Amino acid sequence: MVIYSFHIYLSLEIILAIAAAMVGGWLGAELEPQFDEPYLSTSLQDFWGRRWNLMVTRILRPTVYIPVLVWSSGVVGRKWAPLPAVMSTFFVSGLVHELIFYYLGRVRPTWEITCFFLLHGACLNAEIVVKKAVNGRWRLPRVVGTILTAGFVMATGVWLFFPQLLRCKADQKGLAEVAAVGAFVKDLVQAVKLTVNS
Repeated sequence: MVIYSFHIYLSLEIILAIAAAMVGGWLGAELEPQFDEPYLSTSLQDFWGRRWNLMVTRILRPTVYIPVLVWSSGVVGRKWAPLPAVMSTFFVSGLVHELIFYYLGRVRPTWEITCFFLLHGACLNAEIVVKKAVNGRWRLPRVVGTILTAGFVMATGVWLFFPQLLRCKADQKGLAEVAAVGAFVKDLVQAVKLTVNS
């Protein structure tokens, strides 16, 4: 499953890099990368906020996190306002992922993916509370934080995220699409060769 996790990451990285290169070339601008070495994350806050799927982070922050943060500041105070904002953001992300997987595979949602995101939101909140409690007086060594973060993300992914991914057969459909594109390119090259040789 570790290899499969890296396969998913590398596939996303390659697909998004190709799309960014095409759009960037078309617009004449360099687009920001979507990942920032997530395998080096030292905490869940680092992983979700600064390293993984940055486009989604930039979308959810102003549309979910900040409005809930502003609202909850009046309810629970500024110190604890990030906690409901984090949970709301992860809840919305879970629902969107459920919708994406339903769209990809037309498989009835099991809500495991939403549970994955809610668990990560709750653990991220626990991390925030602990960081506020120790107030910078103590930190995990970087290598320990990296191992714990990667282990947690992979273990919860195997438990709650990947089963739905496999059930909707997204991996098989993706490989079939890659094969179809490869066949199209091969046919196109042969057609061009025939035209040039004629």
